[in-house]
Amino acid sequence: MSPTVDTAVPVGDAILRRQRIRESAARTYARSFPIVPVRANGMTVEGADGRRYLDCLSGAGTLVLGHNHPVVLAAIRRTLDSGAPLHLLDLATAEKDDFTTALFESLPPAFADRARVHFCGPAGTDAVEAALKLMRTATGRRGALAFTGAYHGMTSGALAVTGSVAARVPLAGAGDVTRLPYPYPYRCPFGVGGERGAELSVTYTERLLDDPSGGVAAPAAMILEAVQGEGGVVPAPDDWLRAMRRITAERGIPLIVDEVQTGVGRTGAMWAVQHSGITPDAMVLSKAIGGSLPLAVVVYREEYDGWPPGAHTGTFRGNTLAMAAGAATLRYVAANGLVARSEQLGARMTARLDGLRSGLPVIGDVRGRGLMIGVELVDPAGTPDACGALPADPELAVRVREACLRRGLIVELGGRHDAVLRLLPPLTITDEQAEAVLDRLGDAVEAAARCTP
Repeated sequence: MSPTVDTAVPVGDAILRRQRIRESAARTYARSFPIVPVRANGMTVEGADGRRYLDCLSGAGTLVLGHNHPVVLAAIRRTLDSGAPLHLLDLATAEKDDFTTALFESLPPAFADRARVHFCGPAGTDAVEAALKLMRTATGRRGALAFTGAYHGMTSGALAVTGSVAARVPLAGAGDVTRLPYPYPYRCPFGVGGERGAELSVTYTERLLDDPSGGVAAPAAMILEAVQGEGGVVPAPDDWLRAMRRITAERGIPLIVDEVQTGVGRTGAMWAVQHSGITPDAMVLSKAIGGSLPLAVVVYREEYDGWPPGAHTGTFRGNTLAMAAGAATLRYVAANGLVARSEQLGARMTARLDGLRSGLPVIGDVRGRGLMIGVELVDPAGTPDACGALPADPELAVRVREACLRRGLIVELGGRHDAVLRLLPPLTITDEQAEAVLDRLGDAVEAAARCTP
């Protein structure tokens, strides 16, 4: 029986209506962006209504080459035409071997030379679960060290080390996690800001771990992001990351770095740990490594490879198409200077956005690394805190997001109060597109700031 089509309602509106009726109340992006994409190329998305948008969400950072990049499509078509099996659990295939080779070639040599890789379920959250389980197995310990503002996923263990209280409240007893202060210069947890705030974070962490009455048992691992994404695009200072590496190494605590969103050139380095030069014990990777298709792995130092067979499994670990697309993406990013492009263009975009602050006092802070940029919106009439930071303005942020969409620009929100505009354009963004993004965003902020709630 063919589906009923309501010819009186535009196709896009009818699809959105059915989505509202059929899908879970937990849907997110569909609420922020009530559009029905029908075509996409590079950074441009076309809706069912014919409108075109510049996509600065990029699948939450997944699409480092943008939509339907020719290199990715060619890898997928080549794999399909070859007759290769598309689903093989964790069996060895030529496609998996090629992906693993490309991945190890992209990793910091000091890490890759003694690394093992475990293919997980298709989402980054499962790779986080795998990394935590791996270190609990290796150390015989249970607890974990995590940070304020962190986001690591929505499954049980990943939620336990995530900072969002609202996300964790429904999951009582999610795990034995000690929360540590992450450096956040604009809203410093110590009320001092700048480099001093990061120094105090280091001191606090060391003294807490060494205090026999501090209440912290020896943990199985520390997990952190080199740039917090969902937490509001907050880059960790390189010296602070080096200090965390020193602290964990001196105390025999494995260090897990979550590179799900920061990896594959996003921050102006192939992997965000390379800015600081640290070598972690494990890296959690997903999003961009699949070349737009679902893929997640945890890469770790070989001495932690103490799992028995079947210790962490998953039906969809062997995504042949994702491995082919991912290998093509990793090699294209490396061969075409997109890492340096991300660093240089990101710095220019961040500088121009920072320049808007004098004329738009609703912009409290502009920060980021490479093409991972955050603009924090504030209430200029509010009372500053001890560091001079003004109160976040989430209502304004929603209005700006809506104003951006009306101007053909897709940006999403994040941060502690959902008041940070997050820019995650593809690394293939052109200079002209970058200028258009900045023009539309600046215009949207100015227009939204003039409106009353």
